[in-house]
Amino acid sequence: MTKLTEFLTPEHIQQGVFISSKKRALELVGKIVASSLNSDNSEQICPIECFANLFKREKLGSTALNNGVALPHAKLPSNDIIQLEKPIAVFLQLETPIDYDAADNKEVDLIYAILFPEQHCEQYKSSLPQIAQQLSDKNLIKHLRNATSADDIWQILHYADQHNAEQHLEEQELSETMEA
Repeated sequence: MTKLTEFLTPEHIQQGVFISSKKRALELVGKIVASSLNSDNSEQICPIECFANLFKREKLGSTALNNGVALPHAKLPSNDIIQLEKPIAVFLQLETPIDYDAADNKEVDLIYAILFPEQHCEQYKSSLPQIAQQLSDKNLIKHLRNATSADDIWQILHYADQHNAEQHLEEQELSETMEA
């Protein structure tokens, strides 16, 4: 099972963010991703390119998961300089919920955005439903909303990963026992 922290780093978590719209949230994700990929201050990847890919995907249909959580995602093409080898994620906890065109009509205040390297997209395709399932856990959502720092959010996600791994192992052992 894909871990919530597998493609995320503590530096890509922002808590208490003031954002006015879905568009502004996706722009912020683009800036965070681009700044981490452009570590030597050269313009290897443009924040607008990250945003444009996320926005293009959003036009196909809302990536809101319900209960105030969204999972925007898109492919990020490689260029001559940047060869993204694995997905890169950003987590935003918004100060005030925003309209996200969610099926349940609830505004979104938790955003887990992920950009997949275009050349490895098939390899990571199964990650999305696994991440979506984990982000649909109401107990996890409650803890993420109550977090008061980016470090708190990281610890909550890390704990959820450990709990899910233990649960998955128990289910696997039970399945093997029943087959024997």
